[in-house]
Amino acid sequence: MKHYIGADNPMRAQFDPKAGYEATHFSWSFKDGVGTVTLNRPERKNPLTFDSYAELRDLFRALYFATDVKAIVVVGAGGNFCSGGDVHEIIGPLTKMRMPELLEFTRMTGDLVKAIRHCPQPIVGAIDGVCAGAGAMIALACDIRYGTPGTKTAFLFTRVGLAGADMGACALLPRVIGQGRASELLFTGRAMNAQEGLAWGFFNALHESDGLLDAATAMARELAQGPTFAHGMTKTMLSQEWAMTIDQAIEAEAQAQAICMQTEDFKRAFEAFAAKRKPVFEGD
Repeated sequence: MKHYIGADNPMRAQFDPKAGYEATHFSWSFKDGVGTVTLNRPERKNPLTFDSYAELRDLFRALYFATDVKAIVVVGAGGNFCSGGDVHEIIGPLTKMRMPELLEFTRMTGDLVKAIRHCPQPIVGAIDGVCAGAGAMIALACDIRYGTPGTKTAFLFTRVGLAGADMGACALLPRVIGQGRASELLFTGRAMNAQEGLAWGFFNALHESDGLLDAATAMARELAQGPTFAHGMTKTMLSQEWAMTIDQAIEAEAQAQAICMQTEDFKRAFEAFAAKRKPVFEGD
């Protein structure tokens, strides 16, 4: 979680709002506190390359310090989310690499998921059409996921002779949809259809394709207008409490909430309630 760093703060230069960031291997836009990552190779269903993996990892790491960015949307161009690693640009070269090089690659892909999960901003995935392999893992790493009736999500690593244990799938997916359902998808590599995804809790909601990005952006803007320091605390605790006992979690939340009670946003909320008006949060 991060406090907003105001213009008069001497550390301001260290907390780049990323408004002027220009991505090379995908597109980035920033408006009203919301940053949007668009995977934009629509002619091939937005596959990832070695370069796009690395650039996405580095962007999400940098967003940890970008206090002007208060929420993030991840979307794919052209009616699909992401088809996973590019068969010709990634899988082909991997078959010729030795173990140390392969481990560098698999660690890099895992580092992307870690960067998304460690990013304090809430992340909303707008997931249409094909969502497969590494693309499914990016979607899974998002905090909130919206799909469409035509979305098909496949953790298809086994289809290329690999384990379903990739980029944290065996840890994340069972926590979202349950152990048995996750086991089936990871063993078979079959596509989970949109209705299954909604019923199983993978998707928060389904929207028609032409309204998907608007719905995701509206949610991101709503979150961006909220108490963003507290949102960052919520995301941190959702992650950390996986490894805690109930007693440990209750104590951790007591400490987390006491910290949030010291923020100006907490005072603003009380003052707004007393004045019977909507609070305007500033993230500090």
